[in-house]
Amino acid sequence: MGGRRLCGVYEPSQLRTFLAVAQTLSFTQAARRLGLRQSTVSQHVRRLEDATGRQLFTRDTHSVELTEDGEAMLGFARRILAVHEQAAAFFTGTRLRGRLRFGASEDFVLTRLPEILEGFRHEHPEVDLELTVELSGTLHEQLAAGKLDLVLAKRRPEDPRGEPVWQDRLVWIGAERLRLDPERPVPLIVYPPPGITRALALEALQRQGREWRIACTSGSLNGLIAAARAGLGVMAHSRGLIPPGLVRVPERSGLPELGRVDFVLVHGRRRTTAQDAADALAAKILAGGDRLQQRRREGP
Repeated sequence: MGGRRLCGVYEPSQLRTFLAVAQTLSFTQAARRLGLRQSTVSQHVRRLEDATGRQLFTRDTHSVELTEDGEAMLGFARRILAVHEQAAAFFTGTRLRGRLRFGASEDFVLTRLPEILEGFRHEHPEVDLELTVELSGTLHEQLAAGKLDLVLAKRRPEDPRGEPVWQDRLVWIGAERLRLDPERPVPLIVYPPPGITRALALEALQRQGREWRIACTSGSLNGLIAAARAGLGVMAHSRGLIPPGLVRVPERSGLPELGRVDFVLVHGRRRTTAQDAADALAAKILAGGDRLQQRRREGP
């Protein structure tokens, strides 16, 4: 009796909707991601709140935020859905196979993406997962050329491609001791072209009429972090992924606003045998999207 009641209380469809709203903090974006009406998304959340007897979100006309109970539900929802999917795959006898070429941008090198990929490989051992770590711009080019099946990367705000995983603001970061001289060009630490954060940083400085110079260029995030920690200059970076040892540059420095950036999943246009595996990995990343904003602990 208890088992039947548990399945009835926490419906997988409602849990998936809850996760989509929690990751986007928007009922509209969650509806778009799931292909549902916004009224259906609201209904799913309301039924889940009725089932738990707790309020999971606080919302008004301007914002949506998780409550403490909503934060707790995040972990439960992920685990329940993971077990549900494992059971469904086991009893239907469906086993994913084939070669999956997955590209992830440098931004995720120090996040918990490796843990998500490890879980995917454990659940689908017959999928040959090939990982490419590159600049977001390069990954989009490789996807368009048919060299990748799925990409997790940044996109420009005006770019319509991809399924949003989360949205963040770009900020200027550097070493805590760094001081910028307003009379001298801004020393920049950047990815090489076609890096998206590089382009956004240069565009923002040009709009402001601020002079700049390239102090360091590296295709490796670790290389950029090392240069920034050494005090060579400033870099544009996602606010939610600021590396240890670096801080936001104070507003008094007068650097321009950088705007927002979207992190998205983009599927290849060509239908291949890897597409089912790509769909499964995309679902796993979307289910754990909030975990990508939590960095792994460095060192012992």
